[in-house]
Amino acid sequence: MEFKRLTIPDVILCQPKILSDERGYFTETFRLDKLRNFSGYEINFCQDNESRSSFGVLRGLHYQLPPHAQTKLVRVIRGRILDVVLDVRFGSPTFGQHVAVELDSNTKDQLLVPKGCAHGFVVLSEEAIFAYKVDAYYHQDSERGIAYSDPVLGIDWGIEKEHIKTSIKDSSLPLFKDAEYVNLQTT
Repeated sequence: MEFKRLTIPDVILCQPKILSDERGYFTETFRLDKLRNFSGYEINFCQDNESRSSFGVLRGLHYQLPPHAQTKLVRVIRGRILDVVLDVRFGSPTFGQHVAVELDSNTKDQLLVPKGCAHGFVVLSEEAIFAYKVDAYYHQDSERGIAYSDPVLGIDWGIEKEHIKTSIKDSSLPLFKDAEYVNLQTT
């Protein structure tokens, strides 16, 4: 597996080696020692999640506040998505910036999303199955979010606005300026 830091350096693209032949393929999808060595994070994943969504479904931008903040390792099992990570760590040099990466089931690339970053994705294929590991359990009272459509963020979701489908909860998330940020001094 190869690792690459993105424009938010704490966000890491994980690119697995895929061994293919006439029988199919094999790939190593997770290797804790290598990921810890490259990232420098003390990661202990404790929960796996999976969702299935149709074209245009947008989930996010979600995060949890400390002490329940989560590091996520996200990947696509089937289909293609645009994955977006927004830095909400007040005091970070990349605070308020985002990265967007296409993830798909062909390349099997993954994204490591650090604590203190909001995460969301939109489905670009007819359907997508999305899976991710987290290193802290879901904690409803710590859950926060930011409006995906906030013009200040300038996120290009890669599809026309009229095709985007969100939950009622996600469509009523606050703008970035009104969000509760993660304070780096307390994480």
